[in-house]
Amino acid sequence: MPAAQRLLPMLSVADLDEALAFYVGVLGAQETSRFPEKDPVYLTLRIGGSELGIGYVTGHTLHGEAQRPAGGHRIELYAGVEDVDATTEAARAAGAPVLVEPVDQAWGERIAYVKDPDGNLVMLAAPLAR
Repeated sequence: MPAAQRLLPMLSVADLDEALAFYVGVLGAQETSRFPEKDPVYLTLRIGGSELGIGYVTGHTLHGEAQRPAGGHRIELYAGVEDVDATTEAARAAGAPVLVEPVDQAWGERIAYVKDPDGNLVMLAAPLAR
């Protein structure tokens, strides 16, 4: 059976600049590509060893499925960070809603939940100090 060689999550966003500011400013993402070069509608970001695509909601899709409205909890991004508390405060300062304040979990991580500018859940997580 053929195996996938790469998995790249792609989020549809209402405001590309706002989404870019969140992922760069809060999670330290680096832009690796954009299309088209001028007035882009799609960006690829590198966050550590991972990639995330963000695309502007255009109303026209190749697959014919509506990009909006997406109802309910459709995706949750896990962001491994060095300091959950500091990253939560950076998200709050950037205007991101904090849904769950930093808390230690029995499985050995400290986590918090925030929402990105489009309402996608982002779990911030770091291993507990031993």
